[in-house]
Amino acid sequence: MTTVEMGRATDRLLPLGAPVDGAWIAERAVREVLTDAARAVRDTAPEPPRFRLAVAAAGTPFPVPPGGLPPGELGITLEFAAVAGRPLPELAGRLRTALLAAAEEAFGLVVAEVDLRVTDLLDAPPDPVTPAPPPGRTSPPVPEDPAALSALAVDGVAALTDTYGGPVRRAAGDLRIEVAVTAGRRALHVARAVRTAVTAAAPEAATVTVVVSELR
Repeated sequence: MTTVEMGRATDRLLPLGAPVDGAWIAERAVREVLTDAARAVRDTAPEPPRFRLAVAAAGTPFPVPPGGLPPGELGITLEFAAVAGRPLPELAGRLRTALLAAAEEAFGLVVAEVDLRVTDLLDAPPDPVTPAPPPGRTSPPVPEDPAALSALAVDGVAALTDTYGGPVRRAAGDLRIEVAVTAGRRALHVARAVRTAVTAAAPEAATVTVVVSELR
């Protein structure tokens, strides 16, 4: 087993789906959704989850974008405080279920391990945490590029973005497209549709990869 620990930097990219999907997603976006899912579990006070590569894939047909983990199965580590007197195995099971469900349903992440660590016991249930409103975000101008226009036309694409270097990046025959996905849509489904559309629009590209920078 190969384990690579990720830091808390907001510019890291997690592999999305299987190696053949050629897709990555911003760690920041995943952390926000999984934190909200964990905090919905009663009698717990979880910290934001951390991510690592738990099982590396044997290989990938696509170039890994800068700041991205190579394809493979992810591990999630979550530290949490629990209300004293509550059965810890039950609380841990509910947290694990919430994390796995959010990772699969919202994104399509492949998760091999969830490590849960109790850090404190609380005398009373924690106060509910109100999620912070998302920051206002602007979109770059849409390039006059068939790849960009085809990606923007895909259902579930909220915008093209330039967080990781630009909406469309070409290098040595490889093409990378960067998008924001509409909140509530499964990121992997949208990324697959984007890759299909862009591959058709840019047949000269040797490979097409997709980076999901955020949910909007």
